[in-house]
Amino acid sequence: MEDLWREDDTTPGRIEAALRRMFAERHKEERAYVPARVMNMVVIADREFRGEIENRLQRVGRFHPSRLVFVLVDPGRTRLAASVRVGTVDAQKAGSISVGRERVSLLVGEKHLKKLDTIVDPLVVTDLATMVWSPHGYPEAVDELRSLAQVVLIDSQDEQGVERALLRADSLTDDTYVVDLAWLRSTPWRERIAAAFDSPRRRPDLKAISAVHVRHREDSLASGLLFCGWLASRLGWEPGAVTQGRGRWTGTAHTRRQDIKLTLEPVEMSSPGLAGVTIELASGQTVSLDRAPGGLRASRRERDGVERAWTVMGASRGEGGILGEGVRQALLRDPTYRPALKSAEAMVV
Repeated sequence: MEDLWREDDTTPGRIEAALRRMFAERHKEERAYVPARVMNMVVIADREFRGEIENRLQRVGRFHPSRLVFVLVDPGRTRLAASVRVGTVDAQKAGSISVGRERVSLLVGEKHLKKLDTIVDPLVVTDLATMVWSPHGYPEAVDELRSLAQVVLIDSQDEQGVERALLRADSLTDDTYVVDLAWLRSTPWRERIAAAFDSPRRRPDLKAISAVHVRHREDSLASGLLFCGWLASRLGWEPGAVTQGRGRWTGTAHTRRQDIKLTLEPVEMSSPGLAGVTIELASGQTVSLDRAPGGLRASRRERDGVERAWTVMGASRGEGGILGEGVRQALLRDPTYRPALKSAEAMVV
């Protein structure tokens, strides 16, 4: 059940007026209509890749925000075009409310990106947080919206060069809350490594870590560096520079007791993110996690050489789950990301 308005040559004021009129008509016809307003999401994407982004957003499922402003960039365009859709998620049932969804699609040219804040501002719900996501670049458009948005969704994996990616993320954290998909891809690994040392008997082993070996997809170095940055920031290590050679990145983190060798190695894998992590202790003990069917394969080798392995179920959420978690994180705050980002920057900048 959906109402549609569209106009080829329009203005932000006319789009806002259409939104207000459609809501008034919807409430008049359907008193049980309730907009599911959690936040605004502004997506900036190439027009030709609209279908790809829509498919990714479709997989977000229940985490999808109610007010979606889709900015589609058509480089040669000179006029602003728009469509507005106001409708419900499911067909109305007797005695129940109708949960509403709102979507504004804008067709803009490159010249519109320089004043995107004035175009988008009237179209967002002012009492809600606004998140901006630009999966195809357009950093200048994101910067135009920084005064309007509270949250920026990025994927450090998409930038050309990991140094540039981390610097860009750091810049965005100055005035917005950054949700980084490259960081979220390491979440299962961070959770399970933390759990491996969580018992009182294992806590002292954290001070005996001598090496960290991270295996990642070739384009996911940012996820590996953020994982190492997380360890460094949480355990008080001083991160040193990592250098590339022989197909891998190596470096050293420093503590008062000892140095920790860091290795980041690209491997063949289908999904972006991490493929495996091995933590070594000075005593010769190791804790490893690796991707496996059904979850992560965990193994622990004790100092006497005895090794045991088990499967951690349900660790992988897929890229749809990662994006859904990114949308959910917009309403939360992760205090560990920025310290990890700073430590990762120190390794490459």
